[in-house]
Amino acid sequence: MKKLAIYSAMALAVAMSSTSCSDFLEVRAVGATDEQALLSEDGVEMVITGMYSNLFDRTGNDYWGGSLSNYYYGDVMGGSANKGSTFTDQSAFTNLETYSITTDNNYLENKWKSVYNGVFSANVAADLAEKMKDELSAIQGQERDKYTEAIAQADFFRGFWHFEGIKLFGAAIPYVGLEEYRSDVDPKVSNVDESGNYIYIWDKVIADLQYAYENLPNTWTSDKGKVNKWAAGALLAKVMMYQSSPYNGKNGSQNRWEEVRTLLKDIIDQGVDNNGTKYKLADNYETLYIAGESDWTGESVFDIQMAIIGTQEYTNCINGTAHIALSGALGSGGWGFYQPSYEMVNSYIVNEEGLPMLDGSYKNLPVLSTQTNPPLVDTDLSVFTDPRLDVSVGRFNVPYYDWAVPTSIDGWIRDVSNGGLYMNKKNMPRKADKGSLSVSTIAGSTAKNFHLIRYADVLLWYAEALIETGRHTEAREYVNMVRARAANSYIHALDGETMAETTSPYVLDDKVNGTTGENAAANYRIGLYPASQFATKEKATEALRFERKLEMALEGHRWYDLARWGIIGEELTDYIDFEKQYLAKFAGSVYNDNWVMLPIPQTQIITMQGLLVQNESWK
Repeated sequence: MKKLAIYSAMALAVAMSSTSCSDFLEVRAVGATDEQALLSEDGVEMVITGMYSNLFDRTGNDYWGGSLSNYYYGDVMGGSANKGSTFTDQSAFTNLETYSITTDNNYLENKWKSVYNGVFSANVAADLAEKMKDELSAIQGQERDKYTEAIAQADFFRGFWHFEGIKLFGAAIPYVGLEEYRSDVDPKVSNVDESGNYIYIWDKVIADLQYAYENLPNTWTSDKGKVNKWAAGALLAKVMMYQSSPYNGKNGSQNRWEEVRTLLKDIIDQGVDNNGTKYKLADNYETLYIAGESDWTGESVFDIQMAIIGTQEYTNCINGTAHIALSGALGSGGWGFYQPSYEMVNSYIVNEEGLPMLDGSYKNLPVLSTQTNPPLVDTDLSVFTDPRLDVSVGRFNVPYYDWAVPTSIDGWIRDVSNGGLYMNKKNMPRKADKGSLSVSTIAGSTAKNFHLIRYADVLLWYAEALIETGRHTEAREYVNMVRARAANSYIHALDGETMAETTSPYVLDDKVNGTTGENAAANYRIGLYPASQFATKEKATEALRFERKLEMALEGHRWYDLARWGIIGEELTDYIDFEKQYLAKFAGSVYNDNWVMLPIPQTQIITMQGLLVQNESWK
């Protein structure tokens, strides 16, 4: 938690364009400066801009475990994806994937540093705003109090970054507030009290976000990439939801479900984005992952605003451009990390009613893609799946955006024996994006925003809160809203040479609207849950949790959900048993039920000289 020179810690406003993000981020980088030069309204705004820039990595170092995409933890550790590339490439990543977790894993070290660098940047902004309080409060002609706005934004990000640490390391981590920041160049804050009891920081994080919720504007008339009241409210609800979750009896849990329900209902009824658009689901699921179309659908509650500037890759791929890019099929090679898992893909298989197989019977079915007569791949497109599958995942014989219809593993997957036969898709650009919406020389570059919180999240959280407060029958409406949107689009069959639509025998069997869509890339089917599925809390919970798995796939959430629900050992044991049938690297893997959080890096414990104690799962 080293307090760096102000200009290096803040990156002083990373250069960005307005291709996808708001004008307020179009501040050009400046050289080193001192605090005195920042003691002005413009200086405060510059530091606030630098605080926002922490949402994406500025140097590339945080890509190894620290990025806010969280695909290493949420998706790969959560069983939604495999770490592709080769087994020996990035051994620390492989150790996370195969659950050979140690306290000296450098990915965890990078994540810890990323969290507290973000906390530091928020405290820098708050400190500067406090020193400018009289001036900012007295600016003439302003509709709102600039001081309060600045503090509310700083509090939001201080809460956000601490919560990012809580999600991975547990709630007994140091809380570094403005007082601690001002107390020392290198503040050392303990996570235990004098009696050795853990100090859980839930309430301090909630207080930060509560202030942001109460004091941020409903909308920003300019600077539309900034967080508004409703983004703060959604994050506040998420933190309280996590605190309310069981975590196997660990992590200082406290039941706040009624507060969560009330707050989310307010957001559903009144929440708007910075265009003043009332929150709603995007018209179709695919739009959320198309650069130039996903920004203002009404669904974005809290986005990382991505952009394209020349050949700058750090402003347009928080996953790491080379990391997640396919190994050459898109024109410029990548390392091929981040491949959807066999188990996750099979989860999209549906029954005759277009509903997921909640009893787990999809695990008894053959995987949808197999390698036959290498290097050819046989993909069974006749099996009916949820149409969201091919929006999220690249499969052979299904169009991969406008690039091609993959028909063999050549140029698409680096090592099938290590990563499997599927490709990540949500995070990748279209071919048509090259030039204005992605960088032509970097395969993973894209201006599509990264959704940290979207309205589908809010609806599913609200459904979960209803279930937890005894209103499980009401939850069906909100889960079905998400499913009904999934029926609005599907991937069409395209000719592999011309990439024009072609005739196919496959259809979308839309049981939501009672229609049939023709010329589909594969057979798709989607239906709504009947009332019987929500007749009891247990059955409603089963449906809600599976819907989050499908809707939020490959968005960095799965491990965190399993951990907070207290079912992570059971779920990941089943995942290992399924995946090791196809990938030998899982043969000796075991997930400990106790691991509802990951270990605090040992280097940090040593640096803190006894003030920092390892968390409950790893003592």
